[in-house]
Amino acid sequence: MNKSFFFSVLISIFSFQLSPLWGAGGQPDSVIIKKISDEIFTSGQVYKNEEYLCKQIGARLTGSEGAEKAVKWTEELMKSYGFDTVYLQEVTVPHWVRGEKEMGIIKPSESHKTGIKPTSEHVGGGGAVNIVALGGSVCTSKNGISAEVVEVKNFDELKKLGTQGVKGKIVFFNHPFDVKMIIPFQMYGEAVKYRHAGASEAARYGAVASIVRSMTNYTDDYPHTGAMEYKDSLPKIPACAISTKDADFLSAMLKEDPQLHFFLKMNCQSLEELKSYNVIGEIKGSEHPEEIIAVGGHLDSWDLAEGASDDGTGTMQSIEVLRALKKIGVKPKRTIRAVMFMNEENGLRGATEYAEQAKKKNEKHILAMESDAGGFTPRGFTLTMPEEKKKKILAWKDYFLPYGAYDFTHKGGGADISPLEKQNVPLMELSPDNQRYFIIHHTARDTFEQVNERELELGAIVMTMMVYLVSEYGL
Repeated sequence: MNKSFFFSVLISIFSFQLSPLWGAGGQPDSVIIKKISDEIFTSGQVYKNEEYLCKQIGARLTGSEGAEKAVKWTEELMKSYGFDTVYLQEVTVPHWVRGEKEMGIIKPSESHKTGIKPTSEHVGGGGAVNIVALGGSVCTSKNGISAEVVEVKNFDELKKLGTQGVKGKIVFFNHPFDVKMIIPFQMYGEAVKYRHAGASEAARYGAVASIVRSMTNYTDDYPHTGAMEYKDSLPKIPACAISTKDADFLSAMLKEDPQLHFFLKMNCQSLEELKSYNVIGEIKGSEHPEEIIAVGGHLDSWDLAEGASDDGTGTMQSIEVLRALKKIGVKPKRTIRAVMFMNEENGLRGATEYAEQAKKKNEKHILAMESDAGGFTPRGFTLTMPEEKKKKILAWKDYFLPYGAYDFTHKGGGADISPLEKQNVPLMELSPDNQRYFIIHHTARDTFEQVNERELELGAIVMTMMVYLVSEYGL
């Protein structure tokens, strides 16, 4: 026998034995992946489940009846699929309610009482504009607040005005998204501090309320809610968001009429904290059951719509991961756990409790994956983990390319799994093409009709593929 040929055969056999080509039940990974894809495309439940969550349950703000219904329904849904274990994890959550619809009206000063026209098509008369209270805000008095408005673009401008320029007024944070940024979440990350901390910073200088430009790069009539937080050392003042179209209108009016007043009436309130739950379903690992792969999204949503893309899509995709693997007969080597987190939007209590329980039980998570960026076409995954683990994942990249998932370059993981990072758990988040995400994020537009069935299924497929590969070969 030719020696070079002999050694080439040995090398081929050795390489074959090391390569992750053969997965569950002695079948090639490519065959398992095709089965995953075929199952979800032809018999998938993710879109149907998304429709039920949105249309039969609807908005699921923490502490609401909708949130309670969603807990019970997802628990029963996972039981119906025959997962090995389905259970509730108790968590104490905040209970904020919006109350009667908010009212915002621009009132011209005595010298500018004519010619004011609202830009919005959804409101009529005078200078009414589209606003929503920010989650966690205090209310106004029952008669509302009317005060002059001072516009700033950032905290530096606010500081320069100081108490003399702010006291007794309403601060309007008109900070647009930086559209030069390519990734929408980078735009959001740069601007969201004005929503989150604006009220307390305005109160520092004596403001009576705050208004923030909605968190979107689109110009329209839909105001975006979202969580804000008070600093305990400062007065608590009402905080709302204004639609981007009406933000431009208010800014233009202030240039013409610096003494104009803004009338604000909000009826929100924080009630006593309640008991709620994370909902968890598991398929036990056949060889390494102590090694856990968690995949999840958050079950709660804001109250303005159905919470379809934030985060109905992520929760239903996570359940679909376990359902599809079980349906095609895969017995995962490691435990796969679907987690429906509660209270991501205004507290992160569910995420915190999950991480605390994992630490208390000394659980070994080898990966935590989240889907919370919309149900759009998948483009890859963000990764927060050591380089050697990234390299292992990148070795599987070719499996994902046919599904349009090619980008594994960015750091990230998702809010609900972020507390696990302190326990050195590798984090991963589905990264879809989310250029349209901030049209609907935290608005009345976040409905089932905005979700595309094929795109939602593609996301569920690549998530299932990744979970399967990590279950087979570990990290």
